[in-house]
Amino acid sequence: MSEAKIAPGHSGYRTLTYDERMSTTTPAAHRRHLSLGAYHGSICLKTEGPLQFVDFTEQLAEVVRHSRIRTGFVNVQTRHTTTAVMVNENEPLLLEDMRRILERLAPRGRPYQHDDFSVRTVNMCPDEQKNGHSHCKAMFLRTSETLNVAQGELQFGQWQRVFLIELDRAKKRTVSVLIMGEEA
Repeated sequence: MSEAKIAPGHSGYRTLTYDERMSTTTPAAHRRHLSLGAYHGSICLKTEGPLQFVDFTEQLAEVVRHSRIRTGFVNVQTRHTTTAVMVNENEPLLLEDMRRILERLAPRGRPYQHDDFSVRTVNMCPDEQKNGHSHCKAMFLRTSETLNVAQGELQFGQWQRVFLIELDRAKKRTVSVLIMGEEA
């Protein structure tokens, strides 16, 4: 393997081009031009209530297919502080176990300073509702997941699905999808 040479006195890194990387492992006859691209989309979901696990795997797969990215990755990010994104198994008893654990970690009905509107003065909306429990549950979960794309398809294990987890109440939610990689 060859290494990139940095000019004397230069403190940065030099990124190798695709052809330079390939030249260390592939004969010149097999080199090809790599067209990189990016695609951004959104998935809108309507949740029905707290601790709902919304399986949006098929919608995400459709966005990936539409992106024309052949090989790369997709980053899926919730745009809300009281939702989470997770890859896991869509098995009803497991999902119920997860609901119970999240509720034990930050139960509804307990006092949260975030819910004391007599002293809270930051990030208040006219229709503000008490949801400190939702924000505290979110602390234990992820706002995004990154998945591989190969041959234009999401790469999953046998039981893996992608979920938006509603931690608050029934709402319209948006998931941001950024796909980057080699274009078809």
